[in-house]
Amino acid sequence: MYNNKKKLVLAAIPFAVALNSASLWADQYSDAAQKWVDNEFTVSTLSEAEQLKELAWFTKAAERFRGMEINVASETLTTHKYESQVLAKAFEEITGIKVNHDLIQEGDVVEKLQTQMQSGRNIYDAYVNDSDLIGTHFRYGKVVPITDMMEEEPSLKSPTLDLADFIGLNFTSGPDGKLYQLPTQQFANLYWFRYDWYQRPELKKQFKEIYGYELGVPVNWSAYEDIAEFFTVHVGEIDGEKVYGHMDYGKKDPSLGWRFTDAWFSMAGAGDKGLPNGLPVDEWGIRVEGCNPVGSSVSRGGATNGPAAVYATTKYVDWLRQYAPPEAQGMTFSEAGPVPAQGNVAQQIFWYTAFTADMTQKGLPVVNEDGTPKWRMAPSPRGPYWEEGMKLGYQDVGAWTFMNSTPDDRRNAAWLYAQFTTAKTVSLKKTLVGLTPIRESDINSPEMQEAAPYLGGLVEFYKGPAREQWSPTGINVPDYPKLAQLWWQYISQAASGEASPQEALDGLAAAQDKVLNRLERANVHENCGPKLNEPKDPSYWLNQPGAPKAKLANEKVQGKTVDYDALLRSWE
Repeated sequence: MYNNKKKLVLAAIPFAVALNSASLWADQYSDAAQKWVDNEFTVSTLSEAEQLKELAWFTKAAERFRGMEINVASETLTTHKYESQVLAKAFEEITGIKVNHDLIQEGDVVEKLQTQMQSGRNIYDAYVNDSDLIGTHFRYGKVVPITDMMEEEPSLKSPTLDLADFIGLNFTSGPDGKLYQLPTQQFANLYWFRYDWYQRPELKKQFKEIYGYELGVPVNWSAYEDIAEFFTVHVGEIDGEKVYGHMDYGKKDPSLGWRFTDAWFSMAGAGDKGLPNGLPVDEWGIRVEGCNPVGSSVSRGGATNGPAAVYATTKYVDWLRQYAPPEAQGMTFSEAGPVPAQGNVAQQIFWYTAFTADMTQKGLPVVNEDGTPKWRMAPSPRGPYWEEGMKLGYQDVGAWTFMNSTPDDRRNAAWLYAQFTTAKTVSLKKTLVGLTPIRESDINSPEMQEAAPYLGGLVEFYKGPAREQWSPTGINVPDYPKLAQLWWQYISQAASGEASPQEALDGLAAAQDKVLNRLERANVHENCGPKLNEPKDPSYWLNQPGAPKAKLANEKVQGKTVDYDALLRSWE
């Protein structure tokens, strides 16, 4: 009997040690969660108790992956720096999963992802990849839809994920209704202007005397052009400094392609009606029938080289040469970005809200002593081909993307990290740091309302109805990496004067159709691959309703502006 008792006692010792060890581990993770809530995630739409409950779920869900080390990649935006430098560390301490969150250039993200798609070799366990690739991901079948992941592993879906709270899911969903990517940052391409200059009585009076209407936020491109001319030619100097009515960039560089594929043609009105993207012709000028791309040249029913696109390209070239600082023609996107903050630019039609944080730093010429900006952002003006019901601008949606070439356990661990970086415990703080909101609840929070006067209209835009008309590249584009690289090579010909806008776009449309034809012949898409139309005389398509649209008799319509403060009141 004694020996049996002794054996039972000895057998219980490892179990007791294990219990104590498990308790110590549990204490370690709960202590870490409490530390992060107390010291970092101090603002949230959740109460502290709700935050701790949400983080406790991550600790529990991560048990089978504890000790694993995973690799993810994103571009170098401020939001992703916060994820890489802060959230990855918090996630490791709360879950026991180590994350190497690499920050690389946007082009490198696409290149790595493309290599993984083609080779089947796992390079990263997850990517923050722009939703511009939604047409690529839907067709190739190389991405695991998040819808499928949640159905296959329901225990790994956070109870507080709250997909209905995300503002960008319609941009990351395929025509099959499945969610392919989870947004983690979002920013728009808007109109930027010097609000303080627009309020000066002498400038308002001078503008009205010359143009016959009020100086204000331009509703159409005619007004934008008038304002650009006004500040560059008629005003010339403000407070002793040379000023310009426009800012842009024109160097032959991949970023010049983004300048156009990020919805420049849609702002002019080149595509068809439809949100989030025009159908059957989108803002790239690519026509689809059913779900199959059938061409981008006007001769095939596309609009890439149509009159509206030529108009848009002509205005880009003219404004860059006539109204922007001379050095702008030799600048890339990243070089041109900080220029308006230097204080000598009146307006910019194509301005990314991702620059908001950099544009609100105290001490800048465009920031008041109290920290409020001298500038504002507003909805972009529209070109003469634009019609009600069309998209009006671009939104960048960086979203977590998972490949089927990634081993299941690594992909699932990365899925937990993706949910963590978008969780309500952390998302409001991340939004205030990077100013790239993804959740409705964050946008409507008291903290965002308190920050609004310092953000130049960002909060008002995202709370208002106009944001629905801003969207990323859509599903008409069947292979974003292959097609996007064509744009900067041809647009640069127009920017440099090497070719006319019509010649440059004819070359671009033909090159796109050539890629579509190769994709069709190779039959590389699982579904909805290209099926090119036979070319017809362009007049056939230009006489049909919708895009491509015939040339207008008058592209310089009467300029129209709106008072900025009245615009905001109309949204309330």
